[in-house]
Amino acid sequence: MNPSSSYPIRIEGSVDPRPSRGLWLVKWLLALPHFAALVLLWIALAVTSVIALFAILFTGRYPRSLFDFNVGVLRWSWRVGFYSYGVLGTDRYPPFTLEDVPDYPARLEIAYPDSLSRGLVLVKWWLLAFPHLLIVGLFLDAGWAFWGDGGAWAVLPSGGLISLLVLVGAVTLLFTGRFPRAIHEFVLGMNRWVFRVAAYCLLMTDRYPPFRLDMGGEEPADAAPGAPEAMASPSPS
Repeated sequence: MNPSSSYPIRIEGSVDPRPSRGLWLVKWLLALPHFAALVLLWIALAVTSVIALFAILFTGRYPRSLFDFNVGVLRWSWRVGFYSYGVLGTDRYPPFTLEDVPDYPARLEIAYPDSLSRGLVLVKWWLLAFPHLLIVGLFLDAGWAFWGDGGAWAVLPSGGLISLLVLVGAVTLLFTGRFPRAIHEFVLGMNRWVFRVAAYCLLMTDRYPPFRLDMGGEEPADAAPGAPEAMASPSPS
């Protein structure tokens, strides 16, 4: 079995086959309402993560309502990043919701853990995750992450390797009408790595993120028992 198939976090994205040549030039403006909403949501997520830390420490369980909220914030962040300068994967405007939208091109799911280690909760989000954070820092650059209580951090655009490659692809799209597929594949893999580490740092799983760049828009087709079912990519409109 492919090792990634058993990982409890699924991040997928179906890239538009014929994106607009110039829409990306104004997506920063179109996405402003989402960026404003995400700032508030990540502040709330910082608070819920601290509460969850103490809940796990004393009970070994992540409160389900807080878990679902935090998954929703990650899901919203992924959709906005996929639409805007995290991927430029679709021209379809993201919905304003924490819920899963099955027909949206970008989707994220995290399997709810039945129990979590009480001891790991004190060290995994900073000490154990440190090697991953160094790598993620190259992908995102310092401007992508702001830290809050409990180590919560927001995925917002900046000037790391992801942004650099997306810019190269966007300029190519502007002049040729095509976004290089290889760039999309690589960028999607880096985003997948980022969100796996984010979920681990937010205490949502005890499974250590793999040091592996799983490129492309789809997770492995075979999901392990207990993990979210494979998400079918929507058909291009």
